[in-house]
Amino acid sequence: MNSSQYWSKITALLIFLLHLPSCISIDSITSNQIIKDGDVLVSSRKRFALGFFSPGNSGKRYVGVWYNKVPEQTIVWVANRDNPVNGTSGVLVIDGDGGLVIYGKDRTIPLWSANVTLSSPKNSTAKLLDTGNFVLFQNGSQRVLWEGFDYPSNTMLPFMKIGLNRRSRFNRFLTSWKSQDDPGTGNCSYRIDPNGFPQLFLYKGRAPWWRAGSWIGHRWSGVPEMTPNFIFNVSFLNNQDELSIMYGITDDSIFSRMVLNESGIVERSTWHDQVHQWIKFWSAPVELCDNYGKCGPNSNCDPYHADKFECTCLPGFEPKLLREWYLRDGSGGCVRKKGVSVCQNGEGFVKVSLVKAPDSSTARVNLNLGLKECEEECLRNCSCMAYSNAYDLQGGNGCVTWYGDLMDTRTYTNAGQDLYVRVDSIELAKYAKKSNGSLSKKGKLAIAITSILVFFLVIFIAYWSVKMKRKGKERPNLFSFGATRSIYLENSPCRTDPDDSGLKSDLPFFDLSTISAATKNFSNSNRLGEGGFGPVYRGVLSTGTEIAVKRLCKNSGQGNEEFKNEVLLIAKLQHRNLVRMLGYCVQDEEKMLIYEYLPNKSLDSFIFNETKKAFLDWARRLEIIFGIARGILYLHQDSRLRIIHRDLKASNVLLDYDMNPKIADFGMARIFGANQIEANTNRVVGTYGYMSPEYAMEGLFSVKSDVYSFGVLLLEIITGRKNTGYYYDNPDSNLVGHVWDLWKEGRASEIIDTSLGESYPISEVLRCIQIALLCVQEYVDDRPTMSKVVSVLGNDAALPSPRKPGFLLKRSNYTSGDPSTSTGDANSINYVTCTIVEAR
Repeated sequence: MNSSQYWSKITALLIFLLHLPSCISIDSITSNQIIKDGDVLVSSRKRFALGFFSPGNSGKRYVGVWYNKVPEQTIVWVANRDNPVNGTSGVLVIDGDGGLVIYGKDRTIPLWSANVTLSSPKNSTAKLLDTGNFVLFQNGSQRVLWEGFDYPSNTMLPFMKIGLNRRSRFNRFLTSWKSQDDPGTGNCSYRIDPNGFPQLFLYKGRAPWWRAGSWIGHRWSGVPEMTPNFIFNVSFLNNQDELSIMYGITDDSIFSRMVLNESGIVERSTWHDQVHQWIKFWSAPVELCDNYGKCGPNSNCDPYHADKFECTCLPGFEPKLLREWYLRDGSGGCVRKKGVSVCQNGEGFVKVSLVKAPDSSTARVNLNLGLKECEEECLRNCSCMAYSNAYDLQGGNGCVTWYGDLMDTRTYTNAGQDLYVRVDSIELAKYAKKSNGSLSKKGKLAIAITSILVFFLVIFIAYWSVKMKRKGKERPNLFSFGATRSIYLENSPCRTDPDDSGLKSDLPFFDLSTISAATKNFSNSNRLGEGGFGPVYRGVLSTGTEIAVKRLCKNSGQGNEEFKNEVLLIAKLQHRNLVRMLGYCVQDEEKMLIYEYLPNKSLDSFIFNETKKAFLDWARRLEIIFGIARGILYLHQDSRLRIIHRDLKASNVLLDYDMNPKIADFGMARIFGANQIEANTNRVVGTYGYMSPEYAMEGLFSVKSDVYSFGVLLLEIITGRKNTGYYYDNPDSNLVGHVWDLWKEGRASEIIDTSLGESYPISEVLRCIQIALLCVQEYVDDRPTMSKVVSVLGNDAALPSPRKPGFLLKRSNYTSGDPSTSTGDANSINYVTCTIVEAR
């Protein structure tokens, strides 16, 4: 045999061996090696393996990591979870750029990529570690270029982090599989929410499903079972660079994992060699009170009394829907007791023990304050509803205060913390008597003083009432604050004789001197913008609370009726996606509304600004869309009253510190009865371009009118263009008409905001465009409800084809007099729109 024949046989043998399935005993590959379907990488201590697999009854192939020493194949990480390989032709390689790539039969188009590019080709090595982490290193420096632990699937392993890199905004979190046969990204996620006082949440879609609570030094507040033991050690970080948690394991001979399954249950289990199965030792949610918001706002859920309803109201509150409460449906939650104000002398706090503290997404934290200082801080702010300990990383005391509704509070038997809920003086005395059996001298003195004050207050009210009766019609009663305060307007240019002369509100009344001092006497330097009914000012109260003051012009279009409407409505509304009103002021000729201050101003100042819109990537825009949709759904369905906003638009959506949207301007809103479907008005109010056809032309409005406005707003967020904009290739159309034309031609992607670049899932954006077109359909019955909109935004269910939108008119028919075409201020604060159209 000559040398050429010898080498040809050797080459043939190598080619034959290369195509045989094999178990690669090494733990890493370089650019000269490939992993074929059937090959397996094994970590150095034989703990984990990596290769191609098929889940359940599926025939599709995925690259994953599993326990090598566990007989029952248990997948802990999947690479191409949303892009499977059909058949057994798949390969995993390090490509010419130095990154990991999975190819199917077509070796030119990768099905999955680690998305790494090196300046020096073939300069990387991929290695499977004994932790289960698949890591790509740069040769020589051993710098980590990419690691699988940064992209978890449904399993959290020891030494894997979940949490947020605050600088890069890179977020690690678990997502469920779609099913046992499909490891694709499912509907459930397990992640840390960085807003307010950071918490760990389990979500179904976009809705909270279970809340593990905040970190309290050694565990999550909602996981009392999580105690220090000899197996696990926990590392929690919360600093300017990182917010994360990681579980270590002290005995590496134990296999332990935490899995988020397809039904939305988080389970922690360990492998038991003797019984050859996974033993579950913790899961959540498991009890009724584990479900997020089980008893609604301002309530407490106690699952340990089988003979009683698990829902109770927090001190100072009563059931919102008494009939449903008696039927053991607590979802409506609780509201302040009638006639109670918590911003008066003698008020205080009632301690509720052994509870998981409320959702702190919007809470404020100060780790430098002790519990006593925390009480004083809360008492100084009329909007503060409760306070408690806030724990630093070592478990030391700090201060956390809540504003607005107290959501998702529950009781434990031997865990939890103390929550101090704000109550008025009468409620405080009741609880003091209950807790002490007999009152102390100090308590008796407080009740005596309160009784004397109430006595004199009753005499004063009686005297004032007699005096007013004598004056007759000289000073008509326009506003009454509860049952204890009356405010009258004299010689006001806005004064009318409204049908409903009494305004009863739970909102605090602010003196004009207080507001003037807060705004530096309404200085131009504090002016935020000009709304339809007057200027808006930024102010700072003596307590340090930032406020936004809407000062109604004397000749504004908003008269007493609209002013009363806005006060009455917002006083009854509590939702994280609605702007929060802090109070009002009526004095001399002044009428003012005081809101929470939102530093990022209105949505239109971002999406219509060529510089600022770049800060809104698709993920942020989608969060804003969800927030607006949830806010409208609350108005239509979940609030105490069914409310039609009637003026939803980009300038009436404000953004807080974290860019969370809050719907503003309820001056034009209308209340519907529980069974009312639509109403008619002779006074059409709102803004052209956002009005539904039936409302603008016939004065008919319903919940579907707001749905139409939401559809227009959704298109503006996606495209970064105003509905009244000009389009060179379609000059006769507004935005709705232009998108409709592109949709029919299959070119809708052309209208997507170019500032998004390429970093968005095209299918998700096109789905949102389709939802928007469904919302702006011409006929009312064709449009979805907001509950349906929220549902389809949060899942991948099939959508119907949209029909022709309303208002596909020539520009000359509707642009004349459109106020939105004349508002060029990118920082407009249009709390109320003064556009009024007389119906024909």
